[in-house]
Amino acid sequence: MTTPKRVIVFIDGSNSYFALKSTRGSANIDFAYLVRQIVGPERELVRVYYYNAPVNREEVPDQYKSQQKFFAALQALDFFEVKLGYLARRPQSGAIVEKGVDVKLAVDMVALAAKNLYDVGVLISADGDFADAVQHVKDMGKHVEVAYPSAHGIYHLKQACDKFILLDDSYLRSRPWPTCSGGGVPNHLDS
Repeated sequence: MTTPKRVIVFIDGSNSYFALKSTRGSANIDFAYLVRQIVGPERELVRVYYYNAPVNREEVPDQYKSQQKFFAALQALDFFEVKLGYLARRPQSGAIVEKGVDVKLAVDMVALAAKNLYDVGVLISADGDFADAVQHVKDMGKHVEVAYPSAHGIYHLKQACDKFILLDDSYLRSRPWPTCSGGGVPNHLDS
């Protein structure tokens, strides 16, 4: 009898939010179901890390409150852990950008692989900046799967990973979260 492969899932919250909004019209999905579908019965789920940045409490208090409820609902799921960065405004353009989110995710992927805490890492993101982290994890003898609701625009990650999973309706089902879907930038939360 073989030991089941240990799986950790890394979710880029804001990136997956926008992809789901674009491809499905809504980002309200059942994350527990999604993870169960990806991991399957033959593998062992170690943990799910969900990365995002909270909106500004002073600028958008209602969205902040809604987003905090969403984060708490995720955190309450079995094996889920929410890790937060922060939002910053660029001085020249005034654009709001996430800070620390991608770095946390990449560092966790590599560090947890180096500690031999998983055999398979599943990355839910289309951010090509993760390609180097994926390659480092593979160089440690781990397998990396990338899961995303669209195959478009993720060339570098598809090239770097061992397996690409297209998140179609067999993986995704709706779930009514507490009035939001957890996106990271103001003015894009579901009504």
